Amino acid sequence: MTSHNVGELTAQFPLLNELIELKEISWFNPSVTSLEKALPYVGLDSEDIRDASMRLKRFAPYLSKVFPETASLKGMIESELVDIPDMQKRVEAEAGCSIPGRLMLKKDSHLPISGSIKARGGIYEVLAHAEKLALAAGLLSIEDDYSKLAGDDFKQFFSQYSIAVGSTGNLGLSIGIMSAKLGFSVSVHMSADARDWKKQMLRAHGVNVVEYEQDYSVAVEQGRKEAEKDPNCFFIDDENSKTLFLGYSVAGERLKAQLDQLGIAVDEEHPLFVYLPCGVGGGPGGVAFGLKMALGDHVHCIFAEPTHSPCMLLGVHTGLHDEIAVQDIGIDNVTTADGLAVGRASGFVGRAMERLLDGYYTISDESMLRYLWELNDAEGILLEPSALAGMLGPQTVIRGSDYLQRFGLSPSVMNNATHIIWATGGGMVPESEMQKYLNASL
Repeated sequence: MTSHNVGELTAQFPLLNELIELKEISWFNPSVTSLEKALPYVGLDSEDIRDASMRLKRFAPYLSKVFPETASLKGMIESELVDIPDMQKRVEAEAGCSIPGRLMLKKDSHLPISGSIKARGGIYEVLAHAEKLALAAGLLSIEDDYSKLAGDDFKQFFSQYSIAVGSTGNLGLSIGIMSAKLGFSVSVHMSADARDWKKQMLRAHGVNVVEYEQDYSVAVEQGRKEAEKDPNCFFIDDENSKTLFLGYSVAGERLKAQLDQLGIAVDEEHPLFVYLPCGVGGGPGGVAFGLKMALGDHVHCIFAEPTHSPCMLLGVHTGLHDEIAVQDIGIDNVTTADGLAVGRASGFVGRAMERLLDGYYTISDESMLRYLWELNDAEGILLEPSALAGMLGPQTVIRGSDYLQRFGLSPSVMNNATHIIWATGGGMVPESEMQKYLNASL
């Protein structure tokens, strides 16, 4: 990767000075455009999402059989969308400004199987790989009842193959648990900031956990190198995988169905704002793409990153994408939001989505921990710190007067707005660990 002169960069991009000072800042994207104009840059379309959706439907009987917690949804991995009115009042009081419209929480934190947003993309990519192998071997046809994959003969077949991934934790959980269930030999390369309980949970599922003293990028790089040595090993690349991205994107059509069921319109007079915590970018990027495809230009997607790990904001704002890391400008990439502790953003997601994302902001560890405590106190919902990154979003938007004006989002229109905080993790955090988060927030 290229070396960078920080003085030259800050002269060209003055916002970086505040980023380096670890301030909570926001930047609304001047390049955002319509879905029609932006779509060619993504390189994927509605047919790709439909293909992913159909694959998940084929696997639903299998998932329902081997993961009983998915049976009530007939093998669909999906989360609730809930109102958080008491939290809305708390945020308004703290911010000293009104948040017009409705504040909701999308509880990907409590997705079945692995308890985070990564259950969408991670599990999907493992399933897509398993299907490809089984179809090629003549053991499966797409007309079959996929519950047959639970049989010992399939486990024996998959045991010839291995899967590897680099992770800060949650992606490793989803890929490790799913791969092991199918019968694959699986290795998860974990960065230094990964939580011990996540490593222990993976080992309990029979997953080989490889630990590193360095950050996410090193874990990914080493995982990729190990996989290259074995022709039967499939490396899941969180930085560049279109399959992962599409697994996340199915969330768009599903959220649309939930909004329709609740009678919530999304149109010119009823804008939707979605606040997505961002690490390397695959999860929020895929969800944002799916939302845009399902709901069009009146859904506004905004990424939230820790002040210590603002890799996507840095990459998109400078136009350098994955050619620059936060460490290059003196930011340490050390945050309590372990799922977001990524120094270098996905170049694929940054370039594909830069015209479809309305903005980016940073949030301090202190703010995330404070919101963690407040949400539990107000609504009885417990999340990981990283999942609270979205909570600063509504007030960031309300204060972005130039941004609101640019999109014609007048006060009367904003009164009809829906704000969704995308809760990305926390459902599997052990009680003792959650208590530590709560104590740290006091």
